[in-house]
Amino acid sequence: MELFIVLLYLLVYPGFLFMFVYSTFCEWVDRKVFARLQNRMGPSYTGIAGILQPVADIIKLFAKEDIVPECADKKMFSALPVFGLAIIITAGLYLPVWNFSLDKISYTSFPGDVIVMLYLLSLPTLILFLAGWHSTNVFSTLGGVRVLTMMFGYEIPLILSVLSPAILANSWRMAEIAAFYQINPGLIPVNIIAFFVAIISLQAKLERCPFDIPHAETEIVGGTFTEYSGKKLAFFRLLSDMEMVVGSGLIATVFLGGFPGGVFIGLMHFIVKTLIIIVILSIIRALCSRIRVDQTVTFSWHYLAPLSILQLLAVIIVKSFLIK
Repeated sequence: MELFIVLLYLLVYPGFLFMFVYSTFCEWVDRKVFARLQNRMGPSYTGIAGILQPVADIIKLFAKEDIVPECADKKMFSALPVFGLAIIITAGLYLPVWNFSLDKISYTSFPGDVIVMLYLLSLPTLILFLAGWHSTNVFSTLGGVRVLTMMFGYEIPLILSVLSPAILANSWRMAEIAAFYQINPGLIPVNIIAFFVAIISLQAKLERCPFDIPHAETEIVGGTFTEYSGKKLAFFRLLSDMEMVVGSGLIATVFLGGFPGGVFIGLMHFIVKTLIIIVILSIIRALCSRIRVDQTVTFSWHYLAPLSILQLLAVIIVKSFLIK
């Protein structure tokens, strides 16, 4: 029975099957919200209200010819999409979605797992840089350089903002952080600045408008993905969708009290809270136009980083005077 539960955890929920189904559903929600904000319909024909359109797009890519450029590093070019997808699926396994109580928590939970989660979420950025670099295409290389440049801007604010609720909860374990805010819901608003900093930083990490500079079609064709096609491009598409889900799950865990209530009620909490975050990301995407890469780094260091530090100071003050 124990082995069955472990296999269920790894393969079904929150493993690959759940991540694939839910991430494609989240892409549909994102495209629908984005379209409606622009007075368009969005996906409409494949499945009910176009809900199966992201799945159809993935299947179509798998059916396309898979081309490897002659001058590219063929081994790295082919391996990087698989590595990137494996990394983000692994990160999803660290989300504390099976927490019945602190005495019985998910198999992958341990002290310091929030640091490991942040580390794993940083690796896909390096994967995208290497993918562009090893494509040996000028547009791909430029896209990869932009990916790495942006990382130096948003990564520090993201880390600082996620650690603020951890400091207030006095724990580096995501399950314990979530449990702290479940017990003390009145302290959730204390981290409101860090919450919005994390949202904006996640938008930049996902390379979504206004931070879609690394693959700006009107400037550098497709950036990192210029030379990718077929199943390799499908892997990168899934990587992006799953990274959005895992990033939203991390923010929901540390800022919104996690997913209490066991498997089924916890699943409902996971879906509702992550969808709220994804809708916010869609609204930002619809309201903003693309900015330059230097503006992204400047914005991150002039605004996001100071706000993150301000949040840390506020958390230290609250912890010192209000929490005994």
